[in-house]
Amino acid sequence: MSAAGGAFGGNRGLRPVPPEKGIFPLDHLHLCDLEKVEYLNCLKTAGHQSEKCRQFSKKYLQCRMERNLMAKQDLAELGFKESNVETPGGKVTDRVVTQDQ
Repeated sequence: MSAAGGAFGGNRGLRPVPPEKGIFPLDHLHLCDLEKVEYLNCLKTAGHQSEKCRQFSKKYLQCRMERNLMAKQDLAELGFKESNVETPGGKVTDRVVTQDQ
């Protein structure tokens, strides 16, 4: 057995890199179960096309942030813009809002 790779292989000299967003607590108290179930049901009925369930995803993330289950972050940074509009074909586009509207 080679000592350079450790007992299970791999390089033991490298430090692990944390996830980009860090860690967050699991919802052990089921505080956001309703939002989670709504999102998962939407995914099932939409054939797992997540873009059709964005409103439920947004509600779930808002619930987690409100209950300190994840760091509070601007939803626009997570891809939820107030100006997102779904076209009849299901595509999400940015709508430019003018003062005439």
